[in-house]
Amino acid sequence: MSIHPWSEWPVDQLSPTIGRQMLHTESMTVARIILAKGALVPLHQHPNEQITNVLEGRLRFVLGDEEHIVGAGATVLIPANLPHEVEALEDSIALDVFSPVREDWVRGDDAYLRR
Repeated sequence: MSIHPWSEWPVDQLSPTIGRQMLHTESMTVARIILAKGALVPLHQHPNEQITNVLEGRLRFVLGDEEHIVGAGATVLIPANLPHEVEALEDSIALDVFSPVREDWVRGDDAYLRR
């Protein structure tokens, strides 16, 4: 067993409005995403299932043809390969879990987040 306090992990500042902390296991990626009000994670898709837990703030999710406003305490399930985008309606923190591992993030192929 190992314990990893987020407070001790560096924040990878992907853009002026998006920061990320992440860790990878053999079968999943867990990421703490810090979004300033107005941050936009542009439309993208990936082969990973994603579970997003909104810890603080309010986010607008566009999942395929559907739009949802989600606040702290809610969980969003995103199937693999579903096009989606997220906008921070206020300063927010989300905890994302991906399965399998986000190999694109391991390789650094995440330019869509670094705009």
